[in-house]
Amino acid sequence: MLGRMGRDEMRAGDADRQAVANKLRAALDEGRLDLHEYDDRVQQAYAAKTYGELNPLLQDLPTAKVSVPVESHATGRWLREVWGSWLGVVGVTCVIWLISSVASGDLTYFWPVWVAVPWGLVLVFVTVTGLSTGEPRKQAEKRARKQLKRERRALTRDDEKNQG
Repeated sequence: MLGRMGRDEMRAGDADRQAVANKLRAALDEGRLDLHEYDDRVQQAYAAKTYGELNPLLQDLPTAKVSVPVESHATGRWLREVWGSWLGVVGVTCVIWLISSVASGDLTYFWPVWVAVPWGLVLVFVTVTGLSTGEPRKQAEKRARKQLKRERRALTRDDEKNQG
């Protein structure tokens, strides 16, 4: 008669190995593993036959994703990104209107309103939606992750140069 088998002795499937590899990739992206540790652990994950062989690969990593530190002025930066082009275009059209009005000697019809108002209404909607869904924080986290990846690539290149 066979006894009950513990989870550690149970055979892992391809989906289990892939899930561990994905978690390891996230840990690499967050800077929790260096490239060599990541590579070693991914090789072990794909070679694992049981859950008992997979579990230790993630044991020293946090289970919940820790958010990337966000720059202090994320909302202001995001708003400048959203509204910056609108301000520039409306400013240029107003200057053109002003120059043409001065040149004609009479205040002409204020046509920049047809540029400013529809585009501005769309941006008001984008702004309200973005602020309510936390878009400034998401963008700042994305920038921080990209910066982390650039730094990690630079370190990897430096390591390769030093070894070669």
